[in-house]
Amino acid sequence: MSGRLVAQRYAKALVEIGVKDGSLESLQRELTAVGALVRGNADLHRLTTYPLLAPAKRAEAFDGVLAQAGASSTLRKFFRVVTQAARLSLIHLIIEAFNGLVDKHMGIVEAQVSYAQALSDTQASALSATLGRRTGKTVRMRWNQDPALLGGLKVQLGSTIYDASLQGQLRLLKAQLLSA
Repeated sequence: MSGRLVAQRYAKALVEIGVKDGSLESLQRELTAVGALVRGNADLHRLTTYPLLAPAKRAEAFDGVLAQAGASSTLRKFFRVVTQAARLSLIHLIIEAFNGLVDKHMGIVEAQVSYAQALSDTQASALSATLGRRTGKTVRMRWNQDPALLGGLKVQLGSTIYDASLQGQLRLLKAQLLSA
């Protein structure tokens, strides 16, 4: 079974616990902090990935770290189960899957916006509102300046791409002229 699939299952279980307890947002904040802690500390990163350390020892050590960090008992129990199942190496995949499931639960979609020139606040708000009306969900914008675009922007929303770039408009015009 692939690591992503396993991580998805653990994340789904934690989301269900969070929904039941009403602690979904606090769990998300805690998981983000734990992920940053593991990424920022070489010893913790080794603890999560070192395969020769017994799962029980790993669980004990990681629980100690979580206790020091002030993690909730729910999160500590969750990671104890994950660690004893020898899946702690999937921590970042679990966090990624958890965040995706929380967004889905809360009706949030992410839009990747590539632009040639920065949009004004008014234009960015209008774009966000338009995408929100089109999807019926709250849109989280991820902005990326792309020097390859000469003008305009491209928006990727899930698997759909809206191309309002200068190159896209020229391609469309060329196709129309060639078909006429």
